[in-house]
Formats: sequence, C-alpha cells, structure tokens
Amino acid sequence: MAYRRSLSVWASLAGTIVIWLVLVGPLITLVAKIQPSQIISALRAPGAFAPLGVSVGSAIIALGFLVVAGTPLGYVLARSSWRGVRLLEAGMLLLLLMPPLVIGLLLVFMLGPLTPLGQALGSIHLSATNTFFALVVAEVYEAAPYYVLGAQSAFVGLDQGMLDQASLLGDTPRQRFFRLSLPLARPQLTSSLAIAWARAIGAFGAVIIIAYHPYGLPMQVWTTLNEVGLARALPYALVLLVVSLPLPLFAYTWSRRARG
Repeated sequence: MAYRRSLSVWASLAGTIVIWLVLVGPLITLVAKIQPSQIISALRAPGAFAPLGVSVGSAIIALGFLVVAGTPLGYVLARSSWRGVRLLEAGMLLLLLMPPLVIGLLLVFMLGPLTPLGQALGSIHLSATNTFFALVVAEVYEAAPYYVLGAQSAFVGLDQGMLDQASLLGDTPRQRFFRLSLPLARPQLTSSLAIAWARAIGAFGAVIIIAYHPYGLPMQVWTTLNEVGLARALPYALVLLVVSLPLPLFAYTWSRRARG
C-alpha cells in the first residue's frame, strides 16, 4: 500500500512538471533562442527605447484611470442592491469576452473622427485615431474588465459582519469604504491591478485598429516581425515580457502573504 501511494505521488509530481513545462514552453523557447548579441544590437538601434517609453507611459495613464473609475465601480457591483447594477456587470463581462480586434473595430465606429463623440473630442484637440490618446483608450478597454471584475470579487469577499459593526459605531458609507473596505480589499485589488497592467501594456488587438501609431512595444514586435523577420523581433518581445510580467508575479506573491 505504501509503495502504491509513493508511486502515485511521484506520478502526480511528474505529470505536474510536464504540464508546467508545456505551459511555459514558449517562454523557455524565447530564452533559448535569443542571443545576447541580438539584444545589444536591437537596443543600440536609433529610437530603440521609444516604444518602451510609449508603452509604459500609456499603461500608467490607463491604470490610473482604472484605479480612479474602476475601484468605485467594482464596489458598486459588489455591494449595491440596485437592479441596474447587473446590467453594468453584464457590460463588463461582455467586454471581457469580446475579441480585442472587435473592440478596436467598434471603437472606430464610436470614437472615429466622423462620429459625434469623435467630433466632440476634436473640439478639445483630442483624437482617438493613431494618437497617444487613442493608445490609452484602447488599453483601457482591453484592461478594464480584468480590474473591475477583480475589484468586485475583492469587495464581495469582505466580512459583512465587520461592515455592520462599523455602521453601528456611526461610520458613514464613505468612511466605511475608505477606513475598512478599501484596506481589507487592498491585496486582491493589487493583484487585479497588476493583471490589468500586463493586459494594458501588452494590448494589441484593439491597438492595431485605432492606435497603429505611435508604436508601443506590441506594435514594435509586430512591425519588426513583418519588416525584418522573427530574429529581429525577439529582443522586443523579451523587453515586453520583462516589463509586463514581474509586477503581476510580485503582486500575486505579496497579496497571498497579505491575505494570510
């Protein structure tokens, strides 16, 4: 019996390792294929760091908007009893399930220069087509459901008894939100924001439709791949991974410890 149990444990461990290797296989392949000389050559090219600056700057602005607008929306989705809230939740789910390429096409019809919203933006010297502002808009739409639905889950999981005690002690809804709900939900909010960061900085489907210029890192990978081949695109892909992945991994580790 002990032998069978030990064999089962080793088989499970071996299966887990195989699955892990399959899932991270693309990353392992990237690290194995790319040469240091390729990275140095790509980064020494004129304007090599411009896409990085564009991607980081636009993602920071997009996440700032999501924190300001998405956190209260997640709280409303979690705590409000108003029936219309379910429509807002359905909208977030549709945005999550919608292919990013379709999001980009629909944004053209909603914010294009010939649309009423596009003309209104033009009156304040903004354009949602091939501009830095358009890139931020595309990233917001691709990343928003990941943060808002994550924030909703964070606020749903709060201890209702603790919130009721705060009400009995005289805290207003605003005080309960800032003094109790927000601090308790912070670990999961941080994880959701980190995931939204990865989605925003790696946004491509909607970006290629409405924000082909200025080039961020995903567009730089795509154009380099088409113009000079796969080998020259790999360094930009590596930079994109280095910028997008560490924050979610760190946030996941920190949030687990904080919840513990």
